[in-house]
Amino acid sequence: MADSREPPPLFNDDDDSHKDDDNDDLFTSAVQSPVSELTTPEEPRRQEGLGDPLTSPSPAASPTPDPPSDSHAGNPTDLFESVGEPPVGGLSSVSLESPTGGEGTQQDVPEPPVPASSILPPMGAPLTPPVAPITPTVTPNLTPNVTPAAPAPVTPLPAVRQSPEELEAESGDEFIEIQVSDPQKIGEGMSSYMAYKVTTKTNITYFRKKNWSVTRRFSDFLGLHGKLVEKHLHSGRIIPPAPEKSAIGTTKIKLGSDKTAESGSQDFIEKRRASLERYMNRTGAHPTLRADPDFREFIELDAELPRATQTSALSSAGVLRLFNRVGETVNKMTFKMDESDQAEGQWFEEKTQQIESLDAQLRKLHLAMEGLVAYRRELAVSTASFAKSAAILSSVEEHSALSRALHQLAESTERTHTIHHAQADADFYYLSEITKDYIQLIGAVKDVFHERVKTFQTWQHAQSMLAKKREAKAKAELAGRMDKVQQAQEEVAEWEVKVERSQEEFDRISRAIKKEVDRFDVVRVKDFKDMLVKYLEALMTSQQQIIKVWETFMPEAKAIA
Repeated sequence: MADSREPPPLFNDDDDSHKDDDNDDLFTSAVQSPVSELTTPEEPRRQEGLGDPLTSPSPAASPTPDPPSDSHAGNPTDLFESVGEPPVGGLSSVSLESPTGGEGTQQDVPEPPVPASSILPPMGAPLTPPVAPITPTVTPNLTPNVTPAAPAPVTPLPAVRQSPEELEAESGDEFIEIQVSDPQKIGEGMSSYMAYKVTTKTNITYFRKKNWSVTRRFSDFLGLHGKLVEKHLHSGRIIPPAPEKSAIGTTKIKLGSDKTAESGSQDFIEKRRASLERYMNRTGAHPTLRADPDFREFIELDAELPRATQTSALSSAGVLRLFNRVGETVNKMTFKMDESDQAEGQWFEEKTQQIESLDAQLRKLHLAMEGLVAYRRELAVSTASFAKSAAILSSVEEHSALSRALHQLAESTERTHTIHHAQADADFYYLSEITKDYIQLIGAVKDVFHERVKTFQTWQHAQSMLAKKREAKAKAELAGRMDKVQQAQEEVAEWEVKVERSQEEFDRISRAIKKEVDRFDVVRVKDFKDMLVKYLEALMTSQQQIIKVWETFMPEAKAIA
């Protein structure tokens, strides 16, 4: 974990900073080092241990060319690139003579100095951009604070931020734990809502504190998820899905009161609280998503957030999203990608089939687990009924030893009922809910795969339009209509740029999805391992408790005369 890196900005006043803008120049010019600085004697620099000035990177002398087309998508890139190549020959290839002239020092004669005009590009010539943007929602200030080097040479630009890959590589010692607790109803009637306490513990340096709490309503969680999807889905990021909004459960909570809340409403609130906690921890575990300004504002800002819109379960936006999903599903079934890279196309085809198969099997497993939870709850209810019957029977039994044994049987069965109920809860939270979460996560993986398909379609459309424009230009040239040729030439150039950008976008999202899927597989294996270990530990604990209960009852049964 790099202690020197600065935190990404928490708040961004530019509302359009996450949108595509191909015309923005993200790079500013750097200070041009004087030519005379590179032709001065090298002895002072060598005394300072700074090396040959001709082999150091040259600062940019003019505005750099447009950044890559995927700079807006948050694609992780290196912050700094080499902006100069060491010259061949010249002073860099000649050994320097020792001042003392002692033995063992190479006595080569230095070559004549190379003119600066043969090494440096002419004034105004574009150089390789020294930096690239890393955050899709923030346009960082990339103007280097370079002091004119007189008499010392220009120092290299320090690294102020790390790319998402570097953050993820160093995240081994970093942790963030988010707890959602204390659900409480605010207001009365249909205008009421549920608020939750969100407590965060972390050692990540760009957070202001190590331990703090804020209060958030359920719609705030849905609004956060919508913002993350809008900014990161087109980049190929797998966004953990937020808990679904239930119109029936929400209505019961709104119409009920805290004092007269039914057990069903309490179970619904507890399930939602646990789902929100898992959602926040999954989002916080992603190195790119937890550095997002909206996520940091959500967990850090100790104030009420702006009201999230279009989060209602029965809103027009929800109905529109449903229709869009149906249309996208039909598009997935009818569209066939003909990729130029056969190896990459085969990898994505195999992963798509694997994801589909995993989705089908997880749905079957979830159905079986729901049945297991229902049966165990029925067993707990039946055990409680048996305990009551045994207690009534013990009260009317005249034989004292048998009555005492029946009474002990009722108490043992009652304790067994409590154990069965606790095991049913463990089955639900450790098995059923985790499996349900992964069914939704599989849907998020499918969404990023579909984003790649849409990017490919955009690329193919651009190629088709380019072919049409070239054909129109050729027809105009054959017809001798020079007034149309110039316009056709401009359109051809425009669509050539669009084709190039679309291809770069397709390659970029393909690389991002591969990395995200690899990370998803690693996290999935770990989550299922933890799920099975916790379930088996709970099951063994409950079985040991049941055995202890009946071992205690055994002497009473044997004591019946």
